[in-house]
Amino acid sequence: MLKSIACLCAGGALGALSRWGLHYWVDAKWGANSHFPWGILLVNVLGCFLFGWLFTLFEQKEWFSDAIQLAVFTGFLGSFTTFSTFGWNTLELLRIGQPMMAFGNIAASVILGLVAVWAGFSLGR
Repeated sequence: MLKSIACLCAGGALGALSRWGLHYWVDAKWGANSHFPWGILLVNVLGCFLFGWLFTLFEQKEWFSDAIQLAVFTGFLGSFTTFSTFGWNTLELLRIGQPMMAFGNIAASVILGLVAVWAGFSLGR
């Protein structure tokens, strides 16, 4: 249990630092005169790509321990971007033949997420 917690924390710290660093670098390099969040867009797309690629790789290799998978998926990618998990869950719904549930997940996540951000912002003001 202690090994799993240590792996989770290490992966989470590296993911958070990676998100911050990549976001900062991209916005400083290309987004200085733009209001569009280029850095976060790149983080989200890269996180989705890494989740799909690594999940497939780990699925084919049984020698990846549970602790390593916890460090990579929940720790690193979970703190790098939760958007990758959202993307994977939506793809899984499509893969099992549930397109309405997949699109429902997309609509609900985007709409409720925006409403929640607005509500939190409004409450904070």
